[in-house]
Amino acid sequence: MVENGSGGGNETQWWWWWAMASMAQLGWGVSAYKRGYAGDSRLMPLKAFAVASLFLGSAASASIASLQASGIHKVQDFVDLGANIRTGIGAPPRVAKEKS
Repeated sequence: MVENGSGGGNETQWWWWWAMASMAQLGWGVSAYKRGYAGDSRLMPLKAFAVASLFLGSAASASIASLQASGIHKVQDFVDLGANIRTGIGAPPRVAKEKS
């Protein structure tokens, strides 16, 4: 396994597992959708929910994979990314609100 270098510890890159999970869920969802519905009509809403859950799970797994592959692991990484984007487009930096 490859060390990801985003801090100390024994962190490894698991993003490819998330990507494979996403592909598997998407393939299973497309297969179930193409197969259509056969059987008792009372179970049709259950199958529709199951297929929708596969597509939703695939999108969630793909987003986790892309975040981990790009090196974003913590909320602070998102904050830093936003600051870099704002600086790049010439927008003034945001001022953090102080808690009272």
